[in-house]
Amino acid sequence: MTEAGRLGPTERLHRSRARAWILQIHYRWESGGVEAGLGRALADTMATRRISPRRLPYVRRIVGIMEEHLTEIDAALRAALDNWRLDRLSTIDRAVLRIGAAELLYMVDEIPPKVAIQEAIRLAEAYGGDDSPRFVNGVLDALYKRRRAPR
Repeated sequence: MTEAGRLGPTERLHRSRARAWILQIHYRWESGGVEAGLGRALADTMATRRISPRRLPYVRRIVGIMEEHLTEIDAALRAALDNWRLDRLSTIDRAVLRIGAAELLYMVDEIPPKVAIQEAIRLAEAYGGDDSPRFVNGVLDALYKRRRAPR
């Protein structure tokens, strides 16, 4: 069953918009605006911007996963990148990949992998460069296939 089958259209919309907030928070953190981590970037963002109470729990959850598991998320992305280095990607592409990877790796029981990948592609279409959607799709698909492969 897909996220679309489990969630109503309003909840899907809130999650999509929550992902856009997470992208902004990550950008703020990584651009040097906040040295203390993603959780601090979230707090600083909330001090100056109003995140809908319907979106905030999901924002907090993904930001928490990313902060707690950033090393593992980045390692999984590095393994899925072909001829690219994570630190050489644009800030937006890196953020989109981290959000998608957090959902793929740590929310698999709640969010079907294809939904996580499609939502990351949508973020890349909205905020990334011309090649970002294809690139994000390729990397997250490779990560997904690596995770599914028998060990």
